[in-house]
Amino acid sequence: MKVHFKYGKNGLNIEIPDNLSFTILNAPEEKEIVNPVEEIKAKINDPIGTLPLKELIQRKAKFHEISIIIVISDATRPSPSKIILKALTEIFEEIGIRDEQIKILIATGLHRESRQDELLRMVGDNFLKRFEIIDHKANDESTLAFIGYSNDRTPIYLNTYYLDCDFRILTGYVEPHFFMGFSGGMKSIVPGIAGEKTIKGNHSAKNIASPFARFGVYKENPLHINAVEIAKRVGVDFMVNVCINENHNITQIAAGDLEKAHEALVKYQLKQVYQKINLLYDIVICGNGGYPLDLNLYQAVKSMALGEMAVKKGGIIISVNELSDGIGHEKFKELIFCGRSPKEIYKDIISEKIKVADQWEIQILTRILQKAEIIVVSQLSKDEVGNIGLIHSNSVEEAIEMALKKIGPNAKILVLPDGSLVLPKL
Repeated sequence: MKVHFKYGKNGLNIEIPDNLSFTILNAPEEKEIVNPVEEIKAKINDPIGTLPLKELIQRKAKFHEISIIIVISDATRPSPSKIILKALTEIFEEIGIRDEQIKILIATGLHRESRQDELLRMVGDNFLKRFEIIDHKANDESTLAFIGYSNDRTPIYLNTYYLDCDFRILTGYVEPHFFMGFSGGMKSIVPGIAGEKTIKGNHSAKNIASPFARFGVYKENPLHINAVEIAKRVGVDFMVNVCINENHNITQIAAGDLEKAHEALVKYQLKQVYQKINLLYDIVICGNGGYPLDLNLYQAVKSMALGEMAVKKGGIIISVNELSDGIGHEKFKELIFCGRSPKEIYKDIISEKIKVADQWEIQILTRILQKAEIIVVSQLSKDEVGNIGLIHSNSVEEAIEMALKKIGPNAKILVLPDGSLVLPKL
C-alpha cells in the first residue's frame, strides 16, 4: 500500500507491503477558511476577553504617537504570519497607524537567524520592504533586559525591542507541542523572545523530566505555567493565534486576551488531535509534518516523541523527516556525537553534570532511546546521525525491512504521516 508522508516541501510516497499488519492514523479533515484575512479581522474586532484592537490602540495613542511591535514565529514553524500581518496592517491603516510606527520581531528563541529566502516566505516581499524586521538573539546581552525572577527563580531576560514598544502583539499558531503541551500563546515570549538564561530555566532538566511535560498537557505542565507567568509579567496587549491543517492552511482563529484566546484554540485542538489506539506497537513510522517542521535533526526529535507515545518498550521508531538544514544546533550536534550511551547522557543531564543550551532536546531523545530504537530516514548520511544510538537508513522501505529483521514478520506497525496533528492515545 502507498502512503503519502509530509516530508520536506514535496512529500514522500512510501510503500508498505500489504501482507504486513499495519494501522494508519491520518489527521481528521479540516476545511481551510476561504478568506482568512477578513476572518482574522472579524475576530480582531470581536476579540475574546478584551476590547477590540482598534479601541485598545486608540486609548494608548490618545496623547502621543505610539510604537507597535508584532511578534511572529521563526522559519522552523509553518505559521501563516504573512496572512496575519495583512489583517493587522489593514486595521492599522484604518486608524492612521504609519509603517514607521511598527516593528516585526521574529521569535527565534535559541534558533539561528532567518535567511533572506525564509523572510520572503514568512512575511513576503511587501512587508519586508515596509517594516523594520528584527531577529531575536537570545545570546546578545545588548538586546536583552533583566526584569527579575519568576516564582521558581528563573531569571527573566527579555528582548528590549519588545519591552521598549508601547503596544505589544503576539501572533502564532496552536498545535500540540512535545514538552510545552501546546505551541502558540505565551510560547512567543518564552522561549520566543527570551534570553538564553530564561530559556534554560524554563527548559530545565527538572521541568523536562516532569510527566506533565508532554504533548497535549498544559495546565499541570511546569514549562507552560512558568511561560504564562513570565508573559503576564512582561505584558501582552493583544494576541492573534490560529490553527492550521495538514496543508498548513488556516482552519481556526482566536484573537484577544493572551490566556483566553489561546485556551479557546487549545480546547479545539484537544477535541481534534487524539486518536485512540488499542495497543502499543512494535514499529511506529512517524514524521514532523513536512517543511519547515522537518528542517533539521534537532526539530525531528519532536516526531520521535510522537512515536514514543505509541511504541512498545524495545520497539522501533522510524523517523521520516527530510532534514534539509542538517543536524541543527551546535551543542545538540556535540552531544549526539559524544559516543556515550543514552542512559549515561540522560543521567548526567538530570544530575546537571551536563548543563548546556539545547540539552532538553538531547534529554528527550535519550529518554526515547532508552525505550525504543530509532531509525532515521532523511537526507543525512550515515556519518551525520551521531554515535549515541540513532540508526541510519536510506529509505522507509529499507527501514521497515531492518525493523522486521529484529522484531519478526508479525510485527504490529503504526503509521503517522501527518506529524502532531494526530496524537495516539492508549
